[in-house]
Amino acid sequence: MTSSSAPSRKALSKIACNRLQKELAEWQLNPPTGFKHKVTDNLQRWVIEVNGAPGTLYANETYQLQVDFPEHYPMEAPQVIFLPPAPLHAHIYSNGHICLDILYDSWSPAMTVSSICISILSMLSSATVKQRPVDNDRYVKNCKSGRSPKETRWWFHDDKV
Repeated sequence: MTSSSAPSRKALSKIACNRLQKELAEWQLNPPTGFKHKVTDNLQRWVIEVNGAPGTLYANETYQLQVDFPEHYPMEAPQVIFLPPAPLHAHIYSNGHICLDILYDSWSPAMTVSSICISILSMLSSATVKQRPVDNDRYVKNCKSGRSPKETRWWFHDDKV
């Protein structure tokens, strides 16, 4: 599956390749609970199956994340989106874009794909109601031309959902 919001694809740097190979090997030995990497031959794009945590609004539901790694990963954050259908959540737009600070302003090269996944599952698990962001329709309409979520100026103001 592909996404219309795929970033321009430059080849991964040697540092990025080495880091991703290390992360993939670690993932295969010790995957984060509730996640499954769908194996492909493309190191630059991972598709990850997300299983909703038991006892949450998303229990027994399965979604897919698409993770696109930039040339200079981990110095630059990957683009992470949900493939359709995206879960109903106040910080997840219907086009799959995720409003989560660690994917943008708070990214650190110390983070890994596993830590991103755990943060996303935590965000889903803490939800008390299934709903789209209040500005979903306007945002998705503005993204029709294939805009990447990394081109959005996110306003991180609500950590209660």
